[in-house]
Amino acid sequence: MALQVGVVGVGNIGSIHANVYKDHPKTELVAVCDIVKQKADAAAEKFGARAFYSVQEMLDSGIKLDAVSVCTKGEENGGEHFAPTMELLEAGIPVLGEKPISNRIEEGKQMVELARSKQIPYAVNLNHRFTPAALRAKEWVESGRLGQLHMINMRMWINNPVETSPWFHLRALHPHSFDVIRYFCGDVKKVAAFMMKGEGRKIWSNTQVLLQFENGAIGNLVGSYDAGKSYGLELCEVVGSKGRFVLEDACEHLTFYPRTSIETETYSYLGGMRSFPETFKSRIGDWINQLDAGVPYDQINGSGEDALKVQMIIEAAIQSWETGQIVEL
Repeated sequence: MALQVGVVGVGNIGSIHANVYKDHPKTELVAVCDIVKQKADAAAEKFGARAFYSVQEMLDSGIKLDAVSVCTKGEENGGEHFAPTMELLEAGIPVLGEKPISNRIEEGKQMVELARSKQIPYAVNLNHRFTPAALRAKEWVESGRLGQLHMINMRMWINNPVETSPWFHLRALHPHSFDVIRYFCGDVKKVAAFMMKGEGRKIWSNTQVLLQFENGAIGNLVGSYDAGKSYGLELCEVVGSKGRFVLEDACEHLTFYPRTSIETETYSYLGGMRSFPETFKSRIGDWINQLDAGVPYDQINGSGEDALKVQMIIEAAIQSWETGQIVEL
């Protein structure tokens, strides 16, 4: 029997979630919810689901829900995730949230703790780690092909002219960056950060963050909201004692470079994936498959706990810049 699912917040990203659920053979999209009535009604008509205008109304209706995506937005793209997530978790419903988990650490901690205490699957849409190229690179790391990990260099930059909070760039964009970094290199121990405001900017739109990992490796993130498409969206380089890999533009190109040979191994468009928008299908598909298989709450990929650890790195970077000190997690 197909999983009965819903989507809360049916703007652009919520509609992407709804499309994936609608087309997936293991799910039936039965509910869409938005506090803006016109959005909920339009989504209901488009996706063939029932419209609701609050989470509580949806819960009170008695409709069966096996999982819900929370795709609300708010300040720094994370200011409106807390309330609907807590309502759904309290009701015992597994939640796939959008990133960031929250722009407030204490809210993130409460969501993770509630899911843990009730033993409910709770995940966040950290979709960069779910691409076929990232999965192949992860296999190389885990099999020892790179040897001992030495360092990671990460770049993520886009052109985003939005001027809201001083930390919008850090909190809204770099959950992706730091999740990829943690995915390959593990937990971060120490953080040091530098920032600058781009030309004409009011927010800290450029950053460089230095990292030391629990396993002794070192790392670096360069991020920006002031870069155009011609600069390339994303690059991740992981270097070990036996070789290194370079992953370009989230999912498009992956190359392995042995340390002692000039031969290289290159893959492009693994699994047919060509661009970032396609990553939603692979990430949400993994979530569906794990729920369908009954994977325990504490073995969910891209979990709320993963997202919270990412947000704590971001807050440590902000603290480092404000104090001029290295921050230990």
